[in-house]
Amino acid sequence: MELAGALAEIARHALAKDFRMIDPTQARILLLEGGERVLSSYAPALSAAAQRQLTHLGVEVHTKTLVTALDEHGVGMGDTHLAARTVLWAAGVAASPLARSLGVPLDRAGRVHVQPDLTIPGHSEVFVIGDLAAARAFSL
Repeated sequence: MELAGALAEIARHALAKDFRMIDPTQARILLLEGGERVLSSYAPALSAAAQRQLTHLGVEVHTKTLVTALDEHGVGMGDTHLAARTVLWAAGVAASPLARSLGVPLDRAGRVHVQPDLTIPGHSEVFVIGDLAAARAFSL
């Protein structure tokens, strides 16, 4: 998501007047997200705000869209093929494999589901912090 926003910002503003043969402002930037929403580990309101900001920058956001093929002609999404000369893959970020060794529930990125105090459910003596923790929005 950050990459798509940065590319849109660069194309629309930083490089807009730097080329004679191409117009960077005409770059089509798509973000394909397999999940229901961008930034799914954040509260829905924050996800929606992030998507609005991307759209405002000119990024086309497509949720519930899985890439099923990639070749020299573009990207496949099920029965749909998107012609593309440049594809940047920023998916597949996963948490440390250490999380799998704990034998506890993980999210799809391999992060540990934690309680509001960052402990593992059923193990108040074990804390998980940082990028390894899948913390939901909790009411206190």
